[in-house]
Amino acid sequence: MSTSAAPLSSAVVPDPNRWRALIVIAIAQLMVVLDASIVNIALPTMQADLGFDDVQRQWVVTAYTLAFGGLLLLGGRIADYAGRKRMLIVGLLGFAGASALGGMAVNSGMLFAARGLQGVFAALLAPAALSLISVTFTESKERARAFGVYGAISGAGAAIGLVMGGVLTEFVSWHWTLWVNVPIAIIAVLLAIPFVHESRAQGNTKYDIPGAVTATLGLVSLVYGITQAEANGWTGQTTLGFMGLGLALLALFIFIEMRSSHPLLPLKIIRNRNRGGAYLASFFVGIGIFSMFLFLTYFFQAVLGYSALKSGMLFLPFSAGVIVSAGIASQLLPRFGPRFVTFGGFILAISGLFWFTNMAADTSYVSGILPPMILISLGMGLIFVPLSATALYAVGDHDAGVASAVLNTSQQIGGSVGIAFLNTIATSATAAYIVANQLQGPTPDALVEGFTDAFGWSAIILVGAAIIWVSLVNMSKKDMAKGDAANAVHI
Repeated sequence: MSTSAAPLSSAVVPDPNRWRALIVIAIAQLMVVLDASIVNIALPTMQADLGFDDVQRQWVVTAYTLAFGGLLLLGGRIADYAGRKRMLIVGLLGFAGASALGGMAVNSGMLFAARGLQGVFAALLAPAALSLISVTFTESKERARAFGVYGAISGAGAAIGLVMGGVLTEFVSWHWTLWVNVPIAIIAVLLAIPFVHESRAQGNTKYDIPGAVTATLGLVSLVYGITQAEANGWTGQTTLGFMGLGLALLALFIFIEMRSSHPLLPLKIIRNRNRGGAYLASFFVGIGIFSMFLFLTYFFQAVLGYSALKSGMLFLPFSAGVIVSAGIASQLLPRFGPRFVTFGGFILAISGLFWFTNMAADTSYVSGILPPMILISLGMGLIFVPLSATALYAVGDHDAGVASAVLNTSQQIGGSVGIAFLNTIATSATAAYIVANQLQGPTPDALVEGFTDAFGWSAIILVGAAIIWVSLVNMSKKDMAKGDAANAVHI
């Protein structure tokens, strides 16, 4: 096919506002990522103020993760068909409204409902933001830089959320851990209107209703079953029942997609070796990494006795490390391709997690916590940037939103599995230590025994993710350039 015969489309000429648009995308992604952690550090204050018990407390997190994880695939397809800029703006405004409602909560029901509503709009926001990078940046070096910004935000967002949560809870009020989203979202909307270029799928844009219903119900059921594992155990009736129902519905969803003329999730997206490897590796990275923040927060507060504010501030080096390494990854990606850049990141992150297994109750932050934290943060930047780029490799404009949603879904479910699974490992190890040493309750040594066991499992899981990555992903820098051409043809 002669390129001279083809008309020059707007996708071939770089969008003059693309770097301004990236600022909007970064703001949107930061809101989604930090919201999962910013309220966690304020949970004790919320609980005391609104008067809900420990059993109900999980719904501050679960209401958000259920709606977010369950609706991501549908949200990605809505963004493809209705317009990614439009859904970005709708998501931002809806997220701001839900955050304002949560900040005004006078009882637990109002707070839980607001958190669920945040999850609904986050499911529109997240895939729209990621897919806009793919369709806005059509040249491999520029796209690598854009994914560098996205990867830095994705990797550092949880730590930034802990810092912000500690500052706001300590000096203002827990209400502001939710209200802070309102001005941020409004600024992003005002910038999005002039700077973000609209894009949407062309051709077949009919919604797959049976697929949407089975995918949404299946993901909601699966995520809910996972969240019940901490309280009821992995063999508990509620856990197994909802997880089994979720897997059955997702199997039915795949069956529907195989026969649908307008699938919600075209199976070619996940059948591609490189993209499939990226999604699978992302799932295991979510399991192995995201619970790290939980255990370090417990260590800082329950073992070292630090305040919420000081605990949050101790994560600042992690954010800095991810930002630095994401910038490095964006430079290395066009030169070497994603395979070895990400594998280097895995080596750093695994080394840091294994280092954490040497933690003791009297471990110093400077000598025993900070060095492995920096190793992991540097590794995360090298992982997230190429992984995000590979997940959208040559997917084409028509399916960019749903491909982005698959990546977000794999990370979300992986994170939910990781927190439930590794927290079970930690509490079991702590309980065994208490029994073995005939203690009256959980001492600092007993708690650390649980944390180190969890970190060891995290490292092993990340080893599995690294093996999956190098076994399945074989995309070179030349393939990335071909992907640019494929996107230009599709757009």
